[in-house]
Amino acid sequence: MSGDNTANPPSGETARRRWKRNRTTFQRVYDVITGVTEYAPASDIAERADCSPDGARTALTQLAEMGIANIRGSHPAEYRRNESYFEWKRVETLADEHTPTELRERLDDLLEEDADFQRSFGVPDPDAAAVTGIEDGDHAAVHDRLESLSRWRTVRHDIELLQRAVSRGEARGRDSSDLGASA
Repeated sequence: MSGDNTANPPSGETARRRWKRNRTTFQRVYDVITGVTEYAPASDIAERADCSPDGARTALTQLAEMGIANIRGSHPAEYRRNESYFEWKRVETLADEHTPTELRERLDDLLEEDADFQRSFGVPDPDAAAVTGIEDGDHAAVHDRLESLSRWRTVRHDIELLQRAVSRGEARGRDSSDLGASA
């Protein structure tokens, strides 16, 4: 038998074919745009979504109208995911899946972790922390410090989302009896 693998394509290629076969153009463009954080033209998104540029533009226009994508310019227009939409969606999901009490407990844990970071770094927020002051040759210490700062930024972001989710859940009047044992 020759080296031709068309009968048994690599698993990544099979998954891509299955994705294209099982998803509409709109769904594939949605899948792609959810990962696009920097503005990109429809032609780039079309290539990644395995569709025509016109098909991508049509789907992207709809996604922009829905608030899922942002659009910039017109010749050529460029698109990216709308971070505000995805944050809103995350808040709604948290409020749907957890009671305000559960969310407050997680929020308290994160606030405690935030306070620990403030004490550890001796500054009120991660952007005020200096990475300098570590000996030049100590790459591990620099890496650990940068990793801690990254975690602190994540904690701060999660605190904001949880505060919004608690407010959202309280506005809905939910309590632990609304979720039963699913939480």
